[in-house]
Amino acid sequence: MTEFDPEKFEEKYVYYFEELEAAYSEAYQQLHGRYDSTILKAIDRQVLSESEPFYEGNGEFRVELPENPRERVGPAADHEQFDVVLETLVDRIEAELRNQFEFDETE
Repeated sequence: MTEFDPEKFEEKYVYYFEELEAAYSEAYQQLHGRYDSTILKAIDRQVLSESEPFYEGNGEFRVELPENPRERVGPAADHEQFDVVLETLVDRIEAELRNQFEFDETE
């Protein structure tokens, strides 16, 4: 496991690409089978692929979404689960980032 350095997270794609990829992938896998795969894939490919994770400090991460996520997914935006799937995926990614960098939930 790579030791986490908040300053290196500024250049996250250079230093932490594998951890970021693992966090996003694990979050997706956790929701696979729980939600409609059409909406899950649309959000993953059209919204999350353009998202940006940030380290907030104290072991907390934030995933910033691109503008207009609904417009990015086309007809999938009308799916009744869109908001819940998007929010759940973002929450899971943030949790997986904490996990990848070995932050305890209580830190």
